[in-house]
Amino acid sequence: MTTVRNVYDLLNEKAPFGLQERWDNSGMLVGRWEAEVRHIFLTLDITPETIDEAAGLGCDVIVSHHPVVFDPVKRITDDDYTGKRLLMLAERRIAAICCHTSLDSAVGGVNDVLAERCGLVGESTVLEQTGTDGQGRACGIGRIGKVAETMPLGEYMERLKTQLSPNGLRFYDAGRPVCRVAVGGGSCGSMIELAVQAGCDTFVTSDLKYDHFLAAKDYGLNLVDAGHFPTENPVMERVGEWLCEAFPTVKVTKSAAHREVISYG
Repeated sequence: MTTVRNVYDLLNEKAPFGLQERWDNSGMLVGRWEAEVRHIFLTLDITPETIDEAAGLGCDVIVSHHPVVFDPVKRITDDDYTGKRLLMLAERRIAAICCHTSLDSAVGGVNDVLAERCGLVGESTVLEQTGTDGQGRACGIGRIGKVAETMPLGEYMERLKTQLSPNGLRFYDAGRPVCRVAVGGGSCGSMIELAVQAGCDTFVTSDLKYDHFLAAKDYGLNLVDAGHFPTENPVMERVGEWLCEAFPTVKVTKSAAHREVISYG
C-alpha cells in the first residue's frame, strides 16, 4: 500500500524540503500521513477549481508547487481564500503536499526543466547557489547556459512561445544576439545583476517590474518576462515522471483545467 508519507518521502528525496527558503512553507500541509494513496493529482496551484477537479477524479493527494498555506492561519472559515481551500481539502479528505522553493532549487526541478524548455544545451550552472544536495551537487535558483545556435532575440522569443505557451511576452531588446542565457522560474527579477555578472546576454524570467526593464536597458541585457505560470508549470510533468516511476500501481493525473490566468489586451 502506498501512503501519503511514501509520496512525501519520494518528493523529499528528489527535491529535499530542507532546500526551501527560510520564508517558505513547503512540505506536507494538509492530511493524514498514513492515508492510502491510489490516485495523485498534480497542479501548479491548489485552487477551488483544481480541488474540485481532483475530487471528481477520486484523488487522494494533491502535489502542487505553490503552498496552499503560506501565512500563519488564525481561523479556517470560508470567508477567505485560504480557509475556503483548506475546508474543501478536509471535507473531501484530500491531502496536500506542496513543493515550492525546494523544487525551485533542486537538481532536476523547476529551473532545470525551464533551462531545457528555453533551449539551453549541455550542462547548465546555477545562477544563485543556495546550498548542495545529498550528492554534493550545487542547488539554487536559476540556471545559466548557452543555446545551440546564436540567434536574434525575436527568433528566440518565437521558440519560447512554442516551448512555454505563454499568453504573451514582455521584453526589452538590447540589440544583442541570444547566446548565453540565464533563466529563472517564477519571480527572479532581483537576479538581473547576477545574470549580467555571469556574462549573459539574455535573461528569461517573470513578474518583472518597470525598474527591471530600465536596469536591463542600462546593462544592455535582453530581458524577457515569459510569465509566472508558463515558466514554472512545465516542472509538474517532471514531478509526474518521478511519481509514476516510484509508484507504478498509483495513478497520476496532471490538472487539465488549470491554466495561465493572465491575459493581454
